[in-house]
Amino acid sequence: MMRRWMNLGFVCLVLGACAEPEGPLSWEEFAAMAWQEPDTGAFITNGDELAADRAALRDAYERYRAEVDDGDIGRAEQPLVVNRVGGKDDRWPDAQAMNLTYCVSRTSFGARYHAVVSAVEAAAAAWQAVAAVRYVHRGELDDACGKTAAVVFDVRQVSRQSYLARSFFPSTSRSGRELLIDTSAFKNIAPWTLTGIVRHELGHTLGFRHEHTRPEAGACFEDNAWRALTRYDSASVMHYPQCNGTEEGDLVLTPLDKKGAGALYP
Repeated sequence: MMRRWMNLGFVCLVLGACAEPEGPLSWEEFAAMAWQEPDTGAFITNGDELAADRAALRDAYERYRAEVDDGDIGRAEQPLVVNRVGGKDDRWPDAQAMNLTYCVSRTSFGARYHAVVSAVEAAAAAWQAVAAVRYVHRGELDDACGKTAAVVFDVRQVSRQSYLARSFFPSTSRSGRELLIDTSAFKNIAPWTLTGIVRHELGHTLGFRHEHTRPEAGACFEDNAWRALTRYDSASVMHYPQCNGTEEGDLVLTPLDKKGAGALYP
């Protein structure tokens, strides 16, 4: 049976626990909850997940309302969870997974530039240690970091957004492939760190969904467009603590996160 709640966007990410509406959200309610980025026009749902335009937002709503119709998707009893698009895992081809190039905008980060470079490198190292993926910093492009075809994605700073950071899935078009870090992420966000936030966001860039969309979480349901790679992990790096998560420290990879990443990118 379809769950009757969803992750209430940035309220769930930044401000506190998720609430459970009395019934399924209407399209109008769903759209009203989405945050629209002023500079890109993209919509953010579930705290930090990208819908590049209104059509993509409508697709996200249809996934939210859809009943489970595939025995391998959205099932609690399946032994991290990967996004699904068109009935297939949303992952990078093997060759591309080993060459995930990026630039870091020196202009937008200014004095914070070196801290961000270090945070992204440390977060990337965590995933690279457990899966056949490789992030490559093209530092020579940092002074003019933009939506160039020379890299897979950009890392840049934004301000006054609804999130600490947001990223994208492998299926996202190049125009939407940005890891955006809000200025609020540089304030006191203890027990999280900037590196921990980026570890979570890089999980999305590999195709991993929020762990709390699984029925075992009992809160913050998003949709059923996913496939389980391991048993449910309430301490996962991809699980919001305020959505019945059990990780009380920084956002770090658990043994099950490592197992799931290795299964998707062996």
